[in-house]
Amino acid sequence: MWQLEFLFANATHNDWTRRHLIPVRAPRVSRNALGGRRRERIVPVHLNRRKFMVTVGGPLITSALGRRGAEAQSRAMFAYVGCFTKGDGRDSGGDGIGVFRVDPLSHRWTQVQRLADIANPNFLTLDRQQRYLYTADGANREYATAFSINPRSGELTILNRQPTGRDGGLHVIVDPTNGYLLVPHNPGTIAVLPIRPDGSLAPMSDSADWSGTLGPHRTEQTTPHPHHIQFDRRGRFLIVPDKGLDLVHVFTLDTATGKLVANKPPSVAARSGSAPRHVVLHPAGRYAYVVNELDSTVTTYRFDEDRGTLEPIQVIPTIPTTFTGNNTGAEIAVTRSGRFVYASNRGHNSIAMFAVEKSGALSHVGWESTLGRTPRFIGLDPSETFLYAANQGSNTIVAFRVNQASGALSPTGYVVEVGTPTCVVFATPGAV
Repeated sequence: MWQLEFLFANATHNDWTRRHLIPVRAPRVSRNALGGRRRERIVPVHLNRRKFMVTVGGPLITSALGRRGAEAQSRAMFAYVGCFTKGDGRDSGGDGIGVFRVDPLSHRWTQVQRLADIANPNFLTLDRQQRYLYTADGANREYATAFSINPRSGELTILNRQPTGRDGGLHVIVDPTNGYLLVPHNPGTIAVLPIRPDGSLAPMSDSADWSGTLGPHRTEQTTPHPHHIQFDRRGRFLIVPDKGLDLVHVFTLDTATGKLVANKPPSVAARSGSAPRHVVLHPAGRYAYVVNELDSTVTTYRFDEDRGTLEPIQVIPTIPTTFTGNNTGAEIAVTRSGRFVYASNRGHNSIAMFAVEKSGALSHVGWESTLGRTPRFIGLDPSETFLYAANQGSNTIVAFRVNQASGALSPTGYVVEVGTPTCVVFATPGAV
């Protein structure tokens, strides 16, 4: 993973700093059009202003501007952007999978490929060695697709496509053994597809489904609706929020047969009508955080790593008490340090920032506008220097700087324009 810290020679050279700190480039790039203020931490050191120091995985490298070392070139990072494509009924303007090279020193984004013939690649994931990429082909598509990644250019080559049994794939994740791809669907099933040694997908080994008492919402809770999957840190249990049944399920995966096995107990109940959507686990393994879509809350669960059980200990709102409009929760992220959690709000169009207390419970740090509409996705880059918000409703990806001490976010002032973005994943091929 990349650890990037820019040390600038003179705190008075703000104009120079603004020109050279993390400019983001795509087919179309604009500065923040909604008045976001660009704020950077300037560290005064006694260097010529044409020189800076960059920490890359530990060692310090002094480099003149414009000159990139061979090691940095060989470890270029790539960003892969999923979307809803045109004609899917969501007022979508996406155009397949976008591949961008992220310069390891300047953080500029440059598009290197567009796979326009991939319909509704609404969620993407990587295998554990970052050699292959997989996508759930979303609404009205019944497939998962496998790609190989060129480690030098980042470009994708399609390997194959396999049916997942139902349309509406919502998420994709590779299990910790790198042997299976899991795809949750609406209506409620989880497809399990073996991964061959060459990264391609084999036919399904399992299609787990279930039934239960639906939540009270008449249009949003009409079927079981597993929306997301996360494995615990030991790779033993997988946690599945179910938007339709107001449950959080727990399974194990039999890696010998590729079959899912319900845990005992198989689930924990959430608040009626809350609609559990996405989950992250604390790096220490003792807590899980679920963002609830319909009541705009995050539930903190105590997680027993030995038994795979969840116990709710807190529910905290993702929106301020002064907000009176409509809102739904969408995505959730946790830092590797386990100190901060972030959740996105669609309606309030913000990122809720939380600090993690010693008890595992959350406390509000504040809210930061996503400078766009309908932030379906948020995610940290590998260095956790930046958090990116994908604004589905305004066709933008907005970069925010993460304050490592407080967890607060501040907009960098740059916006990447991409049609209906729904997901961003980062890869550093060859670095894993």
